[in-house]
Amino acid sequence: MSIVVTGATGHLGRLVVEQLLEKVPAGQVTAVVRDESRAADLAARGVRLAVADYNAPETFDGLFSAGDKVLLISGNEFAKGRVQQHKVVIEAARAAGVALLAYTSAPASLTASLADDHRGTEEALLASGLPYALLRNGWYHENYTEQLGTVLEHGAVVAAAGEGRLSSAARADYAAAAVAVLTGEGHENKTYELGGDEAWSFAEYAAEISRQTGKEIRYTPVSTEQYAAILTGAGVPGPFAEMLANVDAAIAEGELEVTTGDLSRLAGRPTTPLADAIAVALKG
Repeated sequence: MSIVVTGATGHLGRLVVEQLLEKVPAGQVTAVVRDESRAADLAARGVRLAVADYNAPETFDGLFSAGDKVLLISGNEFAKGRVQQHKVVIEAARAAGVALLAYTSAPASLTASLADDHRGTEEALLASGLPYALLRNGWYHENYTEQLGTVLEHGAVVAAAGEGRLSSAARADYAAAAVAVLTGEGHENKTYELGGDEAWSFAEYAAEISRQTGKEIRYTPVSTEQYAAILTGAGVPGPFAEMLANVDAAIAEGELEVTTGDLSRLAGRPTTPLADAIAVALKG
């Protein structure tokens, strides 16, 4: 039996593999990658590498074995038909008879177009008959803290989220939840709504950056149309900019505020506070 992680060199996938290595022998972990060179350090630690691509179904032939536990990390190629990409993995897992397929989805409450591919994948997974775990990940702290340079340059947090609140958490928190499901028992056919312990607003985010930097950072709310235009002006492709603006509109409606406590329960610890994530980003 192997624990197989797809997208293993991505931001989330690498964290999952790193945390798995703290719990199980490296020989029990398989990292699915498109480029072996990006995972040379994992191979050196004894992790098995498997080269496969969501866009090439034949590369998944024989990759899984009966009894494997698989983490399907959602793809990020939005223009290439993510549901079909994910179905490639689901079908290969079904043919092999894996013990569990966990999928990184989106909160059930999210109605923005970003969620459409996740819902389609969930439907395909449930229709497959595989034992499943739906890890409905909320938003990441890093979606914002990785943009702190721009915030500090302009002295403003700009968003189309109004006074909405969201329950983001660190990628490492979501990785810990995935590892708990992959290494634990009793997670078959379960759905987890995952988000940070403390919800926050963009006004509070700006205030926390101000507190930590000593600079005045204001929150500038804009319309979804204005936000999409700002993003495209910064070089973000139009369809992706529209999608991000729609997510902000969903935040304004409270669709990314998660109150289940599932994430901290699975991780076995409180989730990372936003203030801590800001502090780490400022040091970096």
